[in-house]
Amino acid sequence: MPTSKLITENDAVELHPKQFVQWLRDVAPYVHTFHNKTFVIACAGELIENGGLEDLVFDISLLKAMGMRIVFIPGARPQIEAQLALRQIPSEFVNGIRVTNAATLEAVKEACGALRLSVEAAFSQGLPNTPMAGSSIHVVSGNFITAKPVGVLDGVDYQHAGVVRKVNREAIETQLNAGQIVLLSPLGFSPTGEVFNLLTPDLASAVASQIHADKLIILSHEDVLDEHGEPIQALDIRQAETLETHLPVENFLRQSLSAACDAVNAGVPRAHIVPAKLDGGVLLELFQHDGVGCMITQNSLESLREATAEDLGGILQLIAPLEQDGTLVPRGREKLEAELPFFSVLEYDGIILGCAALYPFKEDHMGEMACFSIDPSMQGMGLGERMMAHIENRARREGMKELFVLTTRTAHWFIKRGFMPATVNDLPDNRQKIYNWQRKSQIFIKKL
Repeated sequence: MPTSKLITENDAVELHPKQFVQWLRDVAPYVHTFHNKTFVIACAGELIENGGLEDLVFDISLLKAMGMRIVFIPGARPQIEAQLALRQIPSEFVNGIRVTNAATLEAVKEACGALRLSVEAAFSQGLPNTPMAGSSIHVVSGNFITAKPVGVLDGVDYQHAGVVRKVNREAIETQLNAGQIVLLSPLGFSPTGEVFNLLTPDLASAVASQIHADKLIILSHEDVLDEHGEPIQALDIRQAETLETHLPVENFLRQSLSAACDAVNAGVPRAHIVPAKLDGGVLLELFQHDGVGCMITQNSLESLREATAEDLGGILQLIAPLEQDGTLVPRGREKLEAELPFFSVLEYDGIILGCAALYPFKEDHMGEMACFSIDPSMQGMGLGERMMAHIENRARREGMKELFVLTTRTAHWFIKRGFMPATVNDLPDNRQKIYNWQRKSQIFIKKL
């Protein structure tokens, strides 16, 4: 496996010390949060066909070494197709489900069996070229999944294609508690000994739901994109279900979105669809705040609201760099705490990414928008527009007719959003008295 995926002792020496320390500080909260949490990780068979198995196994082994409990479900569609081609058996799908006759089932079992051996062999390498080289990472498989036939739908007999009836939660928990990685093939078994071919995303969703996993992670060879072809970072259930309906029924991404929604509706806190083509995608999704994939949750993770005392630290951290470079006037903790009722924040997944204050001048029916700040790493993503719209709505609710800003560096941004140049004489009398002539801030006013 490639050694570049871990920071070794020599790498740490080459890194700038501050960068290395900051990297550790950034990652540490996630490691602490995820310790002893249960993740169900599934991947499309295309990832394995394209040579990504060893890298993915390396990353999963690393998660296991950091104390996470892992169930791994590799998909096998291209491997099954290869077996069918060797046997000269035609492949048939209806409504995204493989019609699995007896001959096709033999090809499915052959492909899944070979794939399981490849995965077990990859895990047997442990974490080579690291201080944990030689440590044992155990993988266990078993008949943990009880399945039933899809049956006959709309006149089509799906034969040996199945759906999950029950997950043996107790048996899986026993293995996870013993420190094992649980490996599941997309196969299920009936009480009478029949074998059924299962859809990988559906199996992953059922397992995550029934073992009460903390996360469902599906690596897809297709990205979650909006109508402009741009990656989507987060969706709530309603948005994911809408997006799903625009994809073909046989599409793996559609099946993954459906599975993610089912899991979240069943109580799994979060589901992630991660680009399979991105090396280290699972690690980047888990240990970076903005991730690299699409996270599906029951409700939107973004919240625009008025600030509370708990937000003080996040606001201070957000505006500190702008105060240091002179963009914002320094306030100090005590002044900010006293003015907190005037502040609104944009929170995403528990992190303050934006803030702004609205100071009222009621006699003049005007308000000042000040201390407007968006996290630099999130700029260009529309957060500023949403924050400004929130402040404007708040101003309207409070009976203000005009909104003004004072700025030294961002005049163009406000002009593009409907603010007009003004002078000190256009400000409320009380604001004119405290205008800082040394800063010579430009003034812009917008009618609401």
